[in-house]
Amino acid sequence: MERQKQISTWLAALWPGRSCTLAPASADASFRRYFRATLDDGTTRIIMDAPPANEDCRPWLRVQKLFQAAGAHVPEVLAQDMERGYLLISDLGDTTYLQGLDAGNAASLYADAIAALVKIQQASRPGILPEYDHALLRRELDLFPQWFLATHHQMVLTENEKQSLEAVFERIIAVNLAEPKVFVHRDYHSRNLMHISQPRALNPGIIDFQDAVYGPISYDMVSLLKDAYIEWEEDLALDWLIRYWELARKAGLPVAPDFGDFFRDYEWMGVQRHIKVLGIFARLYHRDGKDGYLKDLPLVAHYLRKVCERYSELGPLRKILDRLEDKVTVLGFTMAQPEVR
Repeated sequence: MERQKQISTWLAALWPGRSCTLAPASADASFRRYFRATLDDGTTRIIMDAPPANEDCRPWLRVQKLFQAAGAHVPEVLAQDMERGYLLISDLGDTTYLQGLDAGNAASLYADAIAALVKIQQASRPGILPEYDHALLRRELDLFPQWFLATHHQMVLTENEKQSLEAVFERIIAVNLAEPKVFVHRDYHSRNLMHISQPRALNPGIIDFQDAVYGPISYDMVSLLKDAYIEWEEDLALDWLIRYWELARKAGLPVAPDFGDFFRDYEWMGVQRHIKVLGIFARLYHRDGKDGYLKDLPLVAHYLRKVCERYSELGPLRKILDRLEDKVTVLGFTMAQPEVR
């Protein structure tokens, strides 16, 4: 409440003689909060509240400049107070892709998202963003046994299972690191893409990019098409993936020349992401008291299982999922899946 009062004082200094109302806009999995300021003429702006003790605005600002220069539609920075952790940015609306998608517009909205992603990837160059390296990929994978298996499901791995999982993790990372590298948003999905009905040329508005890295080229397509919050028929997702691959090749991006090779990279990148997401969602609940992501665990686990069934090298991970599923069934939980679009 105290920070909200400070924001109101800051805005009053920015807009002397004008009145505005302040209302919560959204929150995310971090300590950041967002407020929507509505001025007396009806125009709106967004305030990012990032307490300096917990959050650093500089990565967001750095990526905003990179993505904007690439031609992506990101919020404009209108004012900033770095000492107190406030940013005043343009308002991209309050309708996410997840909220705005329907059978009639899905194809065009995903085409827009793919085109925007290719623009971002075309602007990629090394040495600008943090590397999505072995250490970071491994830290993310380690969230799975710690938070999803041990903490969330009280599942104790045998020594043999631990060794097998270790080998699988290293194999996953090796495949991931063999991919060509580009700028990676890292959460390019339906909750971080804003649906702007008019003009369509502004779609998608792109937000929540502060954790961007320089890493595997397939990563953001995994985020987009194997979304933790919405599932599409596999044939439809495959068609969108092919369209991306064709567009990326025409744009000169370093995707594998054979689609089969690219698809395998995409699948294995998905394994890494799904393992990480299961760990993060469990940690958000058990450590941070945020239970809103628990309902999304079954879909993410579903994605992971399907890929594990397709590649024999992932057999040890599939066996752990089998044992976990047996345990969940015995305890009386359900693993029902959301409706497939």
